[in-house]
Amino acid sequence: MLFADVIGQEQIKERLRQTVREGRISHAQLFMGPEGCGKLALAFAYAQYLQCEARTPSDACGKCPSCLKHAKFIHPDLHLVFPVVKTETRSPVSDDFIKEFRTAILENPYLNLNTWISSIANENKQGGIFEAESNEIIRKISLKSFEAEYKIMIIWMPERMNTQCANKLLKLLEEPPAKTVFILVTEDAGSLLPTVVSRCQLLKIPPVASADIRTALQKKGIQDPVLTEITHLANGNYLKALIYAGQAQTDTLNFEYFTRWMRLCYKRDLVSLVPFIDELHALGREKQKEFLSFCLRLIRENFMLTAETKEVALMTPEEESFSEKFHPFINEKNIPFLSEELSKAYFQIENNANAKILFLSLSLQLHEWLKN
Repeated sequence: MLFADVIGQEQIKERLRQTVREGRISHAQLFMGPEGCGKLALAFAYAQYLQCEARTPSDACGKCPSCLKHAKFIHPDLHLVFPVVKTETRSPVSDDFIKEFRTAILENPYLNLNTWISSIANENKQGGIFEAESNEIIRKISLKSFEAEYKIMIIWMPERMNTQCANKLLKLLEEPPAKTVFILVTEDAGSLLPTVVSRCQLLKIPPVASADIRTALQKKGIQDPVLTEITHLANGNYLKALIYAGQAQTDTLNFEYFTRWMRLCYKRDLVSLVPFIDELHALGREKQKEFLSFCLRLIRENFMLTAETKEVALMTPEEESFSEKFHPFINEKNIPFLSEELSKAYFQIENNANAKILFLSLSLQLHEWLKN
């Protein structure tokens, strides 16, 4: 991955390039930043820049044999460690899922942990980096470089390491092999062993600037007014921007459903409510879940308006216009019940509840709470 492929973060890129130009490459680096800031993408770009055979002052060349391998994440001196899920037979390691991980990051180097784990696990499993991984790390680092000057190991989400693995990593960081670079990529340095953090050079990566998100979305063909709305809602998280871009049409429909539903519930208009619920039933379970998630978000944003914290409420102009009159109906008395019942409905739909009965019952409850 090239630096040019990373959205924004020009100051961070220059800082990384400068370490290479000046020969100040720390053997252990900790890239820390919030979801969607591009920290993993930056780690890949930095690794490619380090191993490029014809780098320029601004970027890797993108054409040499090393860069061509990096483009597919198959360079023999680039080692990847990431959370995986346990199987019934043995404790897994990253290499067991390396093909799937390469596919995932080629599709979206801004992916988050939930997206990754859900792509390899059918059940609701927690991803982790287990003790068996530490033995693989030691084995790989003990090997001589195949092609490049530096061996590079990128460890994504090291906060998911169990204690045994973290302790073994600590020993490697204390006595690293020559020409070896560890890049730990984390969202929560506070969850790492303090001794691990203390042995790394910390690089704090901020959220992506809104102007950079806007430019990136424009290149994908997204135009106003949706462009401005998504940039605002993303709030520096490029992953969210990508998700919102994909959901823009869905959210427009969900907003229409939400406004109709709230009005029908408030009026307790059963004659119109029954055919409306038939429409929701026809959506299917996944879209019903998306709709309930949308309702939860907009209910909470309206409570923020009622609580006079408008500056933290993130809504599109259409949502804001509707909420100017709607938000007084969402208050500190009914918000706990509204949030709880909408969340409960989401999980009931997920567990194959009868959607018609559920939405009718929920509608009658909403009438009482909105009147409260």
